[in-house]
Amino acid sequence: MSQTIGFIGLGNMGGPMAANLVKAGHRVLGFDLSGAAMSALADAGGEKAAGIAELAAAADVVVTMLPAGKHVRQIYQGEGGILENAKPGTLLIDSSTIDVDSARAVIGAATELGMPMVDAPVSGGITGAAAGTLTFMVGGTEDAFAAARPFLDIMGKTIVHAGGAGNGQAAKICNNMILGISMIGVSEAFVLAERLGLDAQKLFDISSTASGQCWALTSYCPVPGPLPSSPANREYQPGFAAAMMLKDLKLAQEAANSSGAATPLGAEAASLYTLFCNSGGESQDFSAIVRFLRGS
Repeated sequence: MSQTIGFIGLGNMGGPMAANLVKAGHRVLGFDLSGAAMSALADAGGEKAAGIAELAAAADVVVTMLPAGKHVRQIYQGEGGILENAKPGTLLIDSSTIDVDSARAVIGAATELGMPMVDAPVSGGITGAAAGTLTFMVGGTEDAFAAARPFLDIMGKTIVHAGGAGNGQAAKICNNMILGISMIGVSEAFVLAERLGLDAQKLFDISSTASGQCWALTSYCPVPGPLPSSPANREYQPGFAAAMMLKDLKLAQEAANSSGAATPLGAEAASLYTLFCNSGGESQDFSAIVRFLRGS
């Protein structure tokens, strides 16, 4: 059944996600501060909303894709925001990657007003957003997850209910902390191999079938040659920018500090990506950390 979906945040990820909802036959009202992003949605068959209040009042479902927790709090809880203007029962889906505390606070406020809400951050990048093959990590009640599932299925391929409110964010930052740490480890190994005169292809052939095997090596090899599809073979044009990796590593450290978890490797990864981004690497793919470690 066709629904009216409000979509706020039509950038590199949100724009294609909203377009996929249009393709599925839903009426999509979009809002973004970028006029070009709004026009792109209109070209895809969506409609431009005049503002957040109008969008929220008209929607059966609201999806948001925003930069940070402060933006999510403002858009949902601020004056003229979603919670003030949406009808009771409106389904709310926040696909931003934000801090766990903000996610839980906003979901709590929405629930008190009778609006089911999930936090549903994504993995899969711009390519996955366009293809509708994203992975959604979802936090919220069983009922809210069940209500959100049909819409997430349109935008993604793998939909996982991670538990209660905020657990989608928890899953995302834990996963990406693993990824950031492992990419640094793989990169250090290739740099060491170079210094020792071991060919990169030989190291790949050995480690990809040995105990060093991991996703950062076999699906996203950080040096040119062994894996033709990796960003290393296109001058590290980002599939996932270093600045975005740093954002997620910082969120992981915030969560570690607030929960009292010991994450020394996560802290070191955040420090190294901070140095890399500050040296001009923020717009490169996160696998380009190998260049920083090499000193080139």
